[in-house]
Amino acid sequence: MKGFLVGLLLLSGCAKTVSQQADYERLFQERMQNVTLLGYSTRTNKEGTFGPEKYKIESVTKVSGDTWLFKTRLRYDGKDLPVPIPITLKWAGDTPVITLTDMTIPGVGTWTARVMLYRDQYAGTWSGKNHGGQMFGKIVKGD
Repeated sequence: MKGFLVGLLLLSGCAKTVSQQADYERLFQERMQNVTLLGYSTRTNKEGTFGPEKYKIESVTKVSGDTWLFKTRLRYDGKDLPVPIPITLKWAGDTPVITLTDMTIPGVGTWTARVMLYRDQYAGTWSGKNHGGQMFGKIVKGD
């Protein structure tokens, strides 16, 4: 009987976790509609911050598993590019973390990043071919 009760408690805990995760994902998708990540970055081995920098996200949609499609608009080298990016999103409890590892974005380059998004802020690390650093800022709704 004791084993049955422990099993029942474990199963009820799993159901709650699945339900909570679905709520986190729904809320994340709603919050990431028409937002701009507005902030600054640093460069490894260089003093100071660079920016302001803007990363426009039109929408995010869960594709399957940990993969989400971020519909973005990137300004890079003087160009405004619509770029859909499949991104692996990991969860630290209720906090989504963008994980890119050596991802090539056509016309932009190859990047690695770990960026945590929480409420109206973001922070993380990034690297490109020969450089990297940290990034941080706020998530702003609208244009």
